[in-house]
Amino acid sequence: MANSQRRPAALDPVYYPVVALALILVACVDFCDAVTVVDVYRLVQYDLSGVPFGSRLATLNHHAGSSFFASSSTVDLSRTVLMLPVRELDLDLIKEYIGQGKLLGGLLLLLPPQFSPEKVETAVGRDENFDLLRNKVSELERLLIHANIPYPVYFAFEDDNINAVLAEVKRNDASGQPATATTGGYKLVVAASDPKKIASPTITNIQGWLPGLKPDGDSSQLPTIAIVASYDTFGAAPALSVGSDSNGSGVVALLEIARLFSVLYSNPKTRGRYNLLFGLTSGGPYNFNGTQKWLRSFDQRLRESIDYAICLNSLGSLGNELHLHVSKPPENTYIQQIFQGFSSVAEESGLQVGLKHKKINISSPRVAWEHEQFSRLRVTAATISELSTAPELLEGTGSLSDNRRSVSEASIIRSVKLVAESVARHIYSQEGKGTNIFADDGSLAVNPSYVRSWLDLLSTTSRVAPFLSKSDPLIMALQKELADHTAEVNVQHETLDETFTFYDSISGRLHVYQVASVTFDLLLLLVLGSYLITLFSFLVITTRGLDDLISLFRRPPSRKVKAV
Repeated sequence: MANSQRRPAALDPVYYPVVALALILVACVDFCDAVTVVDVYRLVQYDLSGVPFGSRLATLNHHAGSSFFASSSTVDLSRTVLMLPVRELDLDLIKEYIGQGKLLGGLLLLLPPQFSPEKVETAVGRDENFDLLRNKVSELERLLIHANIPYPVYFAFEDDNINAVLAEVKRNDASGQPATATTGGYKLVVAASDPKKIASPTITNIQGWLPGLKPDGDSSQLPTIAIVASYDTFGAAPALSVGSDSNGSGVVALLEIARLFSVLYSNPKTRGRYNLLFGLTSGGPYNFNGTQKWLRSFDQRLRESIDYAICLNSLGSLGNELHLHVSKPPENTYIQQIFQGFSSVAEESGLQVGLKHKKINISSPRVAWEHEQFSRLRVTAATISELSTAPELLEGTGSLSDNRRSVSEASIIRSVKLVAESVARHIYSQEGKGTNIFADDGSLAVNPSYVRSWLDLLSTTSRVAPFLSKSDPLIMALQKELADHTAEVNVQHETLDETFTFYDSISGRLHVYQVASVTFDLLLLLVLGSYLITLFSFLVITTRGLDDLISLFRRPPSRKVKAV
């Protein structure tokens, strides 16, 4: 009886070349793995009144170069991604290149690690080199934000891997062998879909209410003091726009002032006969659009009850001079009262406060400061800031250089004391009496740990309004914090003014590949083909004989169909 079990047939030796080819292909796949992968952040893309600005593309897939001039006569820069360290950048050259509308395959700008939001470093004195670099970055941002750039522009941070790639690209360019399809080199790839418009971007205002004490228990008729700060930012790279000073410092100051007055108002004996209204507003970089919509949501009785409003903006500078910006004439009685209150407290703290008057241009929708939205509704208001002049529209509100390193905790603490003490003396009629309600050694002292923790959080969190959803963790955290310090919190969701249109795709992953030249590919193909033909012929001869090999290449005899 025949054995029903058969031994597995051995692989026909003729198929050995196929196996060898498969192994070689697998090896080639391994060779094509990315040299390095880094996080990159795209230049903002937006339209202002229908006019396009910023980077208009997101997909990147070209060879790397390191100079505008490297073999420029033979290399097509429209198919090249330039890797340019910001510290070495010639601003005049890039301004000329962008201004003339010359094309590039893409631009990768490498920032020093100190500009990373992840680097939560405290500012220590003045660093002239860093200040020069900050000024350079700020000028670069102004150029990029207000230009229409028809190719992808990305930011990345210098590290060992990206620096090694850049060094080799520079060597190739210097040797006259820049990366091309025929010479090989490095290829930079960011896979991204076409940017899409953000439909109906939301801006969210958060309001906290701390009622004052009235003998009959009804606080609705009490006068109100409003403390306001805009919390969102705008910058060249939305994913990196943390705005530690503008306006992270203002937000931190507001939260600490709310905490201090919540302690003071928790005791009926020390609760003042003023209501306190705390507002964290959105849309600050966009003409304070959120503030405008927040104020217009007030009923007339609340608006008329506001004695004055203090807007907090950029309070973390290392300097000791602040400016009180107002719209009403300096001779106005209410303005004089506010200014004198701030001045007397500032003198005791070693600060200087100057009064800056700027009349509102009613015919223009543009406002320079947040308090001007109050002034347009005939509410007395002022902005306290380290800035002597207002930044231009979409500038200075969360730039790449505005990070934790540029902010002083001590300056924020002094600003908190200044505002809180001035407001408290007004509430309790203690002007000119030298009362120190928030003394450092008292129960109402400013808490440096609280200031530091919130400053660190805001310094690592991008806050560009169109990219913040209604339920964004930051918005929820601010709402919860204000709820802890006030009796009533309201959240208002609005749509950003249609003047501003934003596009998504603000970050991505850059894959850097080392690619071989076409010459190398052809040579490799020739070697592999020769090897496979030789191996195939050898295996056929050894297993089937020379005649079988010859028969494979012999022309088969023609078959003629015989007629019936």
